[in-house]
Amino acid sequence: SQVFEYSDTKAPEERFYPTYELSDFSWDSINRTLNHTALTAKFRGIPATDPGGTFSNGSVAFRVTAYEDGGRDVPLPSLLHTANSSKVEFVLAGVAPRGNSSRFALEVATVEELEVVQKLRSVRSIDDEYTPTIFEMLSLVAESQNDSSTLSFLQWKATAYGSRTPRHEDSIQCRSENLQAANWTLPVSSIVRAYFGDDVGSTYTVSAVNISFGGEEGGVYQEKRYLSW
Repeated sequence: SQVFEYSDTKAPEERFYPTYELSDFSWDSINRTLNHTALTAKFRGIPATDPGGTFSNGSVAFRVTAYEDGGRDVPLPSLLHTANSSKVEFVLAGVAPRGNSSRFALEVATVEELEVVQKLRSVRSIDDEYTPTIFEMLSLVAESQNDSSTLSFLQWKATAYGSRTPRHEDSIQCRSENLQAANWTLPVSSIVRAYFGDDVGSTYTVSAVNISFGGEEGGVYQEKRYLSW
């Protein structure tokens, strides 16, 4: 729903730049990128107004992939999937940082019915031949309040990548904040209202988690101007 940019300095407080509200972006037609054979689509957007020119050579994109059967994804981090799974990849490419030590974060919002309980889980393991240096797997799970059965989930490794053809050495550290109730108002024209109707907030609850990119090696984006998660 939002992309944050902040300056990760040694000062006591981080400096936040004006937020990129994705609801204010202008998005390309999906007809240009929809691939019925590969079951993929790409939503690419830029701010409707860009007075600073930070998006003059860049964009934000969400790449969506569906699957016909189970297996393991080929690109890193090579997550397992089933025929009922889909993948959403966040890509920040060519956007000019507004500071010399800029970091970025993505706010991920979820919408569930009132009787659904959401939990953010973290599992650590060193036994992973596919991403041997990434020890944390996170899952945002929606469970039934009545019987604790899993209704849906969003799963990711605690890593992003600074290359269009990612290798292990292109890894960028990710950090997930706590899951919180979203106390902001969804834009009237948002895709959430289009799908769920006007009952969001009464029949449905909205929660959000922030995913930040970049740790000690956070300068990868400054150098390559590319980040995928």
